[in-house]
Amino acid sequence: MIWAWRIAYRIKEHIKYTWLLLTLFYILQESLRKITTTLALKNDEITNFICCLKQSLENLEGNSSRVQEDLETEFSSLHSVLDELRDSMVTRIKQERASHTYELQSQLSACSKALESSEELLEVANQTLCSSEADDFTQAAKDIKDSVTMAPAFRLSLKAKASDSMSHMMVDFTQEREMLQAIKFLPVPATPEILVSECQVCDNTVTVQWALPEPDTKIDHYDLEHRRTNYEGPPRAREDYPWMVVEGIRETAYTLTGLRFDTRYMTFRVKACNKAVAGEFSELVTLETHAFLFKLDAGSSHQNLKVEDLSVEWDSCGGKIIQDIRKDKNRTNQSPMHSPARTAMNSPKRVPSARVGRDRFTAESYTVLGDTFIDAGQQYWEVRFDKESKAFAVGLALRNLGRFDQLGKSNASWCIHLNNWLHQSLTAKHNNKARALDCPIPDRIGVYCNYEEGALSFYNARTKTLMHTFRTKFTQPVIPAFSVWNGSFSVQTGLQVPSVVQSGQRKNSGTSSSNASLT
Repeated sequence: MIWAWRIAYRIKEHIKYTWLLLTLFYILQESLRKITTTLALKNDEITNFICCLKQSLENLEGNSSRVQEDLETEFSSLHSVLDELRDSMVTRIKQERASHTYELQSQLSACSKALESSEELLEVANQTLCSSEADDFTQAAKDIKDSVTMAPAFRLSLKAKASDSMSHMMVDFTQEREMLQAIKFLPVPATPEILVSECQVCDNTVTVQWALPEPDTKIDHYDLEHRRTNYEGPPRAREDYPWMVVEGIRETAYTLTGLRFDTRYMTFRVKACNKAVAGEFSELVTLETHAFLFKLDAGSSHQNLKVEDLSVEWDSCGGKIIQDIRKDKNRTNQSPMHSPARTAMNSPKRVPSARVGRDRFTAESYTVLGDTFIDAGQQYWEVRFDKESKAFAVGLALRNLGRFDQLGKSNASWCIHLNNWLHQSLTAKHNNKARALDCPIPDRIGVYCNYEEGALSFYNARTKTLMHTFRTKFTQPVIPAFSVWNGSFSVQTGLQVPSVVQSGQRKNSGTSSSNASLT
């Protein structure tokens, strides 16, 4: 007995020791796995930073060559202007000299001729004074008097017609020389800073606000760039989306409107520009753009529904086409699970549909589901539908909605239903109970879901007027659901909950619903 007890004790101790070793091994393994993950992330960050540095070096070379070429071009242009100005001024000096030369030479020639005529007249007068004959003297004196009266020498102006001075053509480039010596590189505008606390994201609009370190009256405008991304950290060497540019902003704030938030974040940067040069971009700022984004699950749709992206159209021939496709697939032994719709990447809440092949909605359940479940938070989406459709419904459904179940006919779905068969009616349906809605039929409906509060509301998407609200308690994830017969519709996702809807929901959160009988 003692021997058996010792063996049992040793086995027990060995098992305990082995368990401790396994526990230690597991702890070390988990620690090593975390270290490996951290190192991999750090390596990815360093690799991304190295790519950014290499790109910066390439950009530096290109930018340096470009500004050097621009500088040489500017100096060449300046030299050309100076050469043209010099040639123009030299030409003016030559023209002025030629004009003065012509005037002085003309006046000199006239004076020379007058002097020659005056000397001849003086000689004749002297000869006449020496004459002894009275009659000849009298006549000669009279002729000399008349000649002197008409002599050119007495009609000449003895004032020069042109000056020999060229002082009016002198130049003084002292001021211009100082200006040339003061030439330097243009002052680059300071780098703005995006004020994160002042930025707003709501109603699918983003307002970005920024400021300069110091006021600068020479700023002409700002250029804002934004890019969609799914990464919150520093920029990556290769992003999935390009930069979008908004130029010529005159204020220090800008609002982007009409956005569809199909990524988790948006990254922004801004730079200031004067008349000639742009400054550096601001530090990147990433803002979260939360919105409910989903697609339609073509694998769940009724065979008479033609699903393309976020649009659905009734196709009366769809059943025959599907049967032909199934026959082709059976011949090739290809499973529906291998179709492109099944191999697409799923989001964290995107669960592959369990409805494949014969599990599609069938019979009179002309239904298609979204591909993303709602298990928390507030979500909003809109659907535009053909008001001439024979029947249309939009709402939410549980995961276990039967393939024969029509929306609103069981306790697994809630919807608003439009009926154009025989007479037109708009009703709210749940668990095979209906309530007629006394409101105009819109062409676009907004759907709001607050999972925690158990609220499902329908709005006129254009006026944001409340049409109906279901009050319930969701015990499992729900999924967007749609149904159409002899018509069509399209879904718009990536929308935030409108502010007016949130405000109305807060006001009604403490009141009881008039539609409780349907829940």
